[in-house]
Amino acid sequence: MPNIRANAKHARATQRRRARNIAKKSAARSVEKSIRKLVAEKKVDEAAKLLPKLDSALARAAKNNVFHPNKASRKTSRVAKLIKAAAAA
Repeated sequence: MPNIRANAKHARATQRRRARNIAKKSAARSVEKSIRKLVAEKKVDEAAKLLPKLDSALARAAKNNVFHPNKASRKTSRVAKLIKAAAAA
């Protein structure tokens, strides 16, 4: 436990931010996971419908510094590439 009151406040704020960050990261991961699962099951149309949701979740996480913007862009790009390859096959 911090000895200084301001440090205790900072610790509480850090916990709140951490919980928010974990929730945003988890939301993005779960959408990505569901898309990859649909592609594996060859349900490409359903996976393509979820792509904007993934992009949105990643962009919101990047805006709040949960992910680096380049990482969010890279993830979106790779999943889109996966869907496109599955649609062609």
